[in-house]
Amino acid sequence: MSLAIASRFAARELRGGLRGFRVLLACLALGVAAIAAVGTVRAGIEAGLARDGAALLGGDAEVEFTYRFARADELGWLNSIATRVSETVDFRSMAVVERGGAAERGLTQIRAVDDLYPLIGQVTLDPPIPLAEALADHGGVMERVLADRLALAPGDRFRLGEQDFTLRAILDRYPDNAAGGFGLGPRTIVKTADLANSGLIVEGTLFSTQYRLDLPEGADLQALEDSAEAQFRDSGLRWRDSRRGAGGVAQFVDRIGAFLILVGLSGLAVGGVGVSAAVRAYLAGKTQVIATLKTLGATRKVIFQTYFIQIGVLTLAGVFLGLVIGAGLPVLLAPVIEAQLPIPAVFAVYPAPLFEAAVYGLLAALIFTLWPLAKTEDIRAATLFRDAFAASATLPARRYLVAIAVLLAGLIGAAILFSGTVFLTLWTAGGIAGALAILVLAAIAIRWIARRFRKPTRGRPALRLAFGAIGARGGEATSVVLSLGLGLTVLAAVGQIDGNLRTSFSDDLPAVAPSYFFVDIQPDQIEGFGARLDADDAVSRYDTAPMLRGIITQINGRPAEEVAGGHWVVRGDRGITYADAQPSGTEITAGEWWPEGYDGPPQISFAAEEAAEIGLQLGDMMTVNILGRDITGEVTSFRNVSWEDAGIGFVLAMNQGALAGAPHSWISTVYATPDAEAAILRDLATAYPNITAIRIRDAIDQVIELVGGISAATRYGALITLVTGFLVLIGAAAAGERARTFEAAVLKTLGASRGRIMLSFALRAAMLGFAAGSVALGAGILGGWAVSTFIMDTSYTVIWSNALLIIGGGVLASLLAGLAFAWGPLAAKPAQVLRARE
Repeated sequence: MSLAIASRFAARELRGGLRGFRVLLACLALGVAAIAAVGTVRAGIEAGLARDGAALLGGDAEVEFTYRFARADELGWLNSIATRVSETVDFRSMAVVERGGAAERGLTQIRAVDDLYPLIGQVTLDPPIPLAEALADHGGVMERVLADRLALAPGDRFRLGEQDFTLRAILDRYPDNAAGGFGLGPRTIVKTADLANSGLIVEGTLFSTQYRLDLPEGADLQALEDSAEAQFRDSGLRWRDSRRGAGGVAQFVDRIGAFLILVGLSGLAVGGVGVSAAVRAYLAGKTQVIATLKTLGATRKVIFQTYFIQIGVLTLAGVFLGLVIGAGLPVLLAPVIEAQLPIPAVFAVYPAPLFEAAVYGLLAALIFTLWPLAKTEDIRAATLFRDAFAASATLPARRYLVAIAVLLAGLIGAAILFSGTVFLTLWTAGGIAGALAILVLAAIAIRWIARRFRKPTRGRPALRLAFGAIGARGGEATSVVLSLGLGLTVLAAVGQIDGNLRTSFSDDLPAVAPSYFFVDIQPDQIEGFGARLDADDAVSRYDTAPMLRGIITQINGRPAEEVAGGHWVVRGDRGITYADAQPSGTEITAGEWWPEGYDGPPQISFAAEEAAEIGLQLGDMMTVNILGRDITGEVTSFRNVSWEDAGIGFVLAMNQGALAGAPHSWISTVYATPDAEAAILRDLATAYPNITAIRIRDAIDQVIELVGGISAATRYGALITLVTGFLVLIGAAAAGERARTFEAAVLKTLGASRGRIMLSFALRAAMLGFAAGSVALGAGILGGWAVSTFIMDTSYTVIWSNALLIIGGGVLASLLAGLAFAWGPLAAKPAQVLRARE
């Protein structure tokens, strides 16, 4: 019965329109729309990857080997299960162009293909000619960025190793490019047969082979994967099929999408502050209505249900509006988004991300509206003509506090369930809660400081009025600091994290990193290679080491992944080296290095930190598959390995007798002055065309570009939070317009000019914006330090350029919102305003 009465009252209240609820609707709609849009884009990309998995992989399935071709038995098995098998070879090299006796070089990722490539999908070239025609007679195609870098056009010649090629077309798109992972150079495609005399694909050089399979219709991919695992478990064969055609791209999209949704939740938290403020302001205006209803016999339950239903209907409207915007924008902008994506996407309306966004929106709205709704119980019939709602300072009843706690736990649980990242979600929730607590305390402190500074400002009425307004209880200070502060906090934290990541790559590494990283140095070239560097005074140091690649397959007779729990050292192939005497600078932390000249059973020295992480002990037996051959050795020592200086580091080293007979090449890092780098590269590349040089600065720049893309996406998410905060700020300014109108009328009556009143309003807004920006900066710096130190494990320094932007943005936003609602109060006539208050 009470629910029916409350529904009738709520319907009558809703007839009054949306006045006072525009901020509530805007905040909810914006927050839900941001989360729904991110989820829809993520779902669209996942759908595209699932639809085009085979094309992205280049076949229904792929088998990969490291630094070798398939053996006869492996190739026989592949041909027995597939209707067609296409072989490709992937490696890095230098593309060389000679002009006027000078050579220009560019690092490139080469894919050498056969006549069947691509099995599935199409290669798009400019000019649009068939790939077979482009690769005929030692032809090649390369991506535009490399052709532009080397000033090449179709018809020009270039060299790979010791083999000349003719550029026939620019490579625009090709299948199997999304699964290749991070590459240091643009792609070049040539025929494998044309590289026979290049010196680039020989035993011991760093390359991988992929065998892409065109399987019969209805082939059981899981059964084939199980068969490959059973037959070739220890041969180094790696299986991937169209179910995971995009490789790590799908996982990356899922992770960055989950992170952006968590950033979106911070926007909802800001919106929640606006929702709470809007509900509180609305209910404060309904004090007399509530008191009248209680006088007529309405119970607390009826009163609560009346306004709960009313605000619930408006909440549903806001969430629905957000879902429409969040689902509609990606679909409408699909052509633009698809043009920017290097991977396929299918944009449509997907229920799952919309359901996720709706859950977040409804839970956030409940959490932030339940507190002010519960306060309606404090309004008594005896206080009919008093501002009882605003005057109440007691906490809501315990049942409401419990309900809010349960809803908050539900929101965090939903975020963990949907994102799949417990650690990051808890960090985000803790960061938002911590930021809100800091901002609330800061608002209290700001009001106290304003009251203290008000007294010494006699003779400066505009400043005195501004301090008085900031220090007043129930003024704008709390709403401005909370709404603007949380958005700026997120933006400040993102800016600090981004800046520190960039600094760690661009500033810290070059001070200690080598100039070049050389690979594929053949054993008969290492002596001449070292002689050239020894004769150069500009070379301060160079390190060399033999290099093989192997897969750790077993530890103490058990599968390595089972023992190591999926640790990165047992996933895929790892760099392996050998040495006789203990290398200088090697720090043994446990055990002993094998004696010089040792020729007994294989012994292993393992990286100490990684050994501790996988639970490895001295005396454990480890099996490593190198070029299809199993080598089992005893772990006899642990040593410190540094990964931070971009030098040579190997997780696993073995005694020389265990590996010296295997085909291998050498690698080297060279430390030289910048002005000598070009001459070193020219001389070594001319003498040894098969050697590949990777400039460390170029590798760092690519990492910085990747980090920049991720940071840009995160900043856009943070900007949504800031826009929501600005909306809340506008709502707070609009809600205080009536009070400013009365204030302006009184001041005009006392002789204050419009200019002085406007200056007072401007100073008030600027000081609140400065305070919000300063507090947000402090919280953002703290959050950035926590993420950099405990999650990313990087050094941290304050990026002051970002800090100044945050404070300036706070002042500007507060000024714009405050002054936008100052013209009305200034234009009002004092007589009319004061008569209305009689």
